[in-house]
Amino acid sequence: MAHMHQPGSRRPMSDINVVPFIDVMLVLLVIFMITAPLLTQGVKVDLPKTAAKAIDDQQKEPLIVTVDSAGNFYLNLADKPNQPITARTLSYLVTSQLSKQGAEQRPVLVRGDKNVNYGKVVEAMVLLQQAGAKSVGLITQPAPDKNVG
Repeated sequence: MAHMHQPGSRRPMSDINVVPFIDVMLVLLVIFMITAPLLTQGVKVDLPKTAAKAIDDQQKEPLIVTVDSAGNFYLNLADKPNQPITARTLSYLVTSQLSKQGAEQRPVLVRGDKNVNYGKVVEAMVLLQQAGAKSVGLITQPAPDKNVG
């Protein structure tokens, strides 16, 4: 009698093939190793952690760069603080003001209109950093008191 082969008599393979999984993990590792250093670039900004406090009276007058809703720059220590100035003029004026400083750093603040393009505020912060500002603060409106009325 001939031995007849019955379908399904082979044992199923119970091992999991992990080689494709390892390949995918190595590719992800390389991608993260390449992109991680790129994520640390940016403008350093000191944001308040709790309720904001007023600037000390003993400090020198802060440099305040204002960005209006149209994206124009204004500097409070310019010759005409109510006239818009170009980015190049802003950079020059801030550099000259910060170079006049002694050992103590003058506070540098940015006040942006809530309707201005975010890119214009970032541009102002980059200009300030390139002009020599060690840290840049943001001026905000105090929150309305909810207990009133």
